[in-house]
Order: sequence, then structure tokens, then C-alpha cells
Amino acid sequence: MSQFINDRFLLSSDKAYSLFEKYAKPLPIVDYHCHIDPKDIAEDVSFTDLSSIWLSGDHYKWRLMRANGIPEKYITGDASPKEKFICWAKTIGNAIGSPLYHWNCLELARYFGICDPLTEKNAEEIWDKTCKMMADEPEKYTARGLIKASTVKVICTTDDPCDDLRWHKMIKDDPTFETTVLPSFRPDSILDIEKDSFADYIARLSEVCGHNIDNINDLLKAIDSRIDHFVSHGCKIADHGTEFLFFEEGTKDQIASIFEKKKTTSLSSSEIDMYKTFILLHCARKYAEKGISMQLHFGCIRNVNEEKLKTLGVNCGCDSISGTNNFITPLSKVLSKLSSEGRLPRTILYSLDPNNNALIDTLCGCFINVHHGAAWWFNDNMNGMLDHMKSLSCQGYFPGFLGMLTDSRSFLSYTRHEYFRRILCSFIADQVNSGLFPDDEEILKGIIERICYRNSLGLFD
Repeated sequence: MSQFINDRFLLSSDKAYSLFEKYAKPLPIVDYHCHIDPKDIAEDVSFTDLSSIWLSGDHYKWRLMRANGIPEKYITGDASPKEKFICWAKTIGNAIGSPLYHWNCLELARYFGICDPLTEKNAEEIWDKTCKMMADEPEKYTARGLIKASTVKVICTTDDPCDDLRWHKMIKDDPTFETTVLPSFRPDSILDIEKDSFADYIARLSEVCGHNIDNINDLLKAIDSRIDHFVSHGCKIADHGTEFLFFEEGTKDQIASIFEKKKTTSLSSSEIDMYKTFILLHCARKYAEKGISMQLHFGCIRNVNEEKLKTLGVNCGCDSISGTNNFITPLSKVLSKLSSEGRLPRTILYSLDPNNNALIDTLCGCFINVHHGAAWWFNDNMNGMLDHMKSLSCQGYFPGFLGMLTDSRSFLSYTRHEYFRRILCSFIADQVNSGLFPDDEEILKGIIERICYRNSLGLFD
């Protein structure tokens, strides 16, 4: 029986194999959107077992285990690391069709040399073998060791505007670490005026900025100062996450009244949208001024399980696709307004709803430097990536695609780039083999190198 993970894994033809080996495989990784904790990189945190490196904080795996009926004790509870790992093995060993199955196999192969799938039968053996490897060569299984082994050139973490970014500075000042680690500006808490936590967050922002935020002018001053702070630490990307898109214009006086009203009473949906639109436009203009790319994520309804939210908090794996609303109209108005002002930053759009692919691709074609980002979250699987590529190639300019990102909290997740690259090379090879595109090696090489590396690296020019 041949090894499950082999050179031909996911490659549909000899042409796909050739394209991957020659052009995609050797390229470094630019991970321009992830949720790695920069503190872990700065302190070069080490890992001693597969539970700590795999299951801690990974809500992708938690979701799959819950779907398999695993009790919470063995997911986020007080079970031992080995018990949690065994339960994960029971789950993943039968997860036919899941991208986590393939990622799991790639991670074992690339970081531990284990090319056969994890199952309930071999779980004890793999646990013992990997624990020994991490004990015998601990320098390989640290945050930095894994990043280096993965040939990652750039990492962009996701950071709150109130963050002092000290860990990023510590990483930058260390000449022994070659990977560039940059912050991304994530101001969701500033826009989310409808939330009960808004007042507390503004108070925290006021403390960080060193001045009271009593009115809208104070808030805009604070936003600008925090963006400047991020830029001083190398920030080139911002990120906004929202369930729905919005566009309702209001005068500055109206926004000032809304900000004041929030202190004492609830706001109408129109007032909320008006405030969000005003702040988003203000941020976008500042991004354009500072050369920051703006990411907009939408179509996700978060924390739908209230019991889990109360006991485990956010980011515990209880988010879902929200379904479509009329997002194209408000989004197009945001982009059009900024474009007409000459202040539209490079923009990257992601919808969690795969039904939105063609809508986004056609919208991107209406503007300069507006891109459809990678198949996001629940869509970063084989079917989701292929559907995304087919739509983008039909409706947009495929060689301009920014390629893959991990969107992950795990230091082993860089194999997702390999997963993507193999699927990409198969997609391109199928176009050639079907007679839909010429077998021009120079052109194919250029397309693959752009999508896998050069386009995303260009975000940092």
C-alpha cells in the first residue's frame, strides 16, 4: 500500500504535477491574514505534544469534534492532552470529504515525516512518536522553528487598535529571526456601536490614546492616532469583519448626535448604519493616505450558540454562514464614493457565503485595485477553492488573484498553502489538458508565481 501523502497528492495529471513541482512548491509563503498571537512568536513558545500544537485554540477542530458528538470535556474541558488527542483521532480518522482530513495528513507528513493518516488504531503510536520527536529536537517545534521550516516570508497578525504592538517591536528588533511579522489594524470594536461593550471599549481606547473621547471629533482623532501608531510598526493591512454590509450617509453633525445618544439610550438600525458608514469611510480614507490595504469580511453570523458563548467565550467554533442579504448595493456605494474622491485604498473582499462569488467578481471589475480574496473559512476546502477559482477566472482577472492565507491560530497551518497550491496547479493543468488554454510554460509559470507569491508580496510594496 502506497503512502497516502505522496508527491501526486491532489494533483490531477502529469501536467499538474510538473507545474506544482517546478513553480508552486519552491515559493515562500506570504500569510497576509492570520490570527497567530505575536507574543508566541516573540517568546518563541515551544510545543511538547500534538494536543498543544493542534487542539489548543483551533475552533475548526472543535467544530468537527462536536459534530461527531465528542463531549466538551474532551474538546475545551479538563480532560488530559492525550485524552483530547485520542478523541481527535477518533474524529478525524473517519472524516471523509473534510478539508481538515487533508490538512491533518499534510501537517503530520511535513512536520513529523508521518505520511499515513491518523486513525483511532494508530493514535497511541503517533502520540508517542511525535512526543519523542518534540522532546529530542525541541528547537524544531517552537513557533519560530515551525515558521522557518515552512519558509514563511511575511506574517500579518490581527490586532486591536488598543494594542501597544510591543511584541511586534520585539520581533522586529531581533536580528536572529528573518520572517517579517507585521500588525493588521482590526477596528471592529470601534464600528460596533450597537454592542453593549461599546462604551467600555471607547473608555479603553481613550486611556490608550491619552485623551478623553467625549465626542465624534475626539473619536476620529483617536482612530487617526492609532492608525499612525500601527503604521509606525510596519502595518500595511487593515481588516474589518461584519455580518452585513451597510451604507447610509449622514452629516458629521448627525454622527455626533448619534455618538452622544448612544451614551444614554439605544439606537435605531438607521442610526447604527449611519455611524458605521461614517467610521468605515473615515478609516478607508486614512488607509488610502497611508498606503494600507483594506480587507472587508462579511457574511458570518457569530456566536450563535449562547450557552457556549457564556461558558467558552468568543472564537469557540460557534459561528455560521449568515446567508445573503443585499450586500452588493451598499458595498458598491462604499467603493464608488471612495473611488470618486480618489481615496479608495486597495481593497480585498471576502464573503463567507459561496453563493456570492460571481457577485463579488463582477463588482471587483468595476474598480481599480479591488480584489476578491481567498475562499474564506468554511470555503477553504477543495470544492470551495475550485468554485472560487472558476468564478474568478470567468468573471475577473485570474492572474491578479492574491492567493491563499491561513486565517489560522495554528503554527502548523502553513500546509494550507500547499493544499491550495496543489489544487491551483490541478485547476490550471486541467485548463491546458482540456485545450482551453495553451501549454505555454513561460505564461503558466508567471501565473502560478503571481498567485502563489508575488501578488500577495506586492501588498507590502
